[in-house]
Amino acid sequence: MDAPAVVAVAVLLLGALFNVVAWPRFYPRIAADPRSRDAAGRRTAFFRVHVVLISIALAIAALSLLAAVLLLLG
Repeated sequence: MDAPAVVAVAVLLLGALFNVVAWPRFYPRIAADPRSRDAAGRRTAFFRVHVVLISIALAIAALSLLAAVLLLLG
C-alpha cells in the first residue's frame, strides 16, 4: 500500500472515530434541554433537528469506516 492510501485510511478512521465518540455524547444533553419539549410535553423541532444531525454524523462514520476497509482490502 502506498503512502497516500495509508494517509487516506488514517484520515477516514480518525474521522469515523471522532464522529462515534463525540456526537452521541450530545444526545443526553439535547434530550434534557428544556427546548426539546413544548408546553404539552411533545418533542420540538429543536430536538428533531439535533437527532437528525447526530444520525447523519453516525452514518458518515459508518461510510468512512467502510471506505477505509475497502482501501485496505483493495
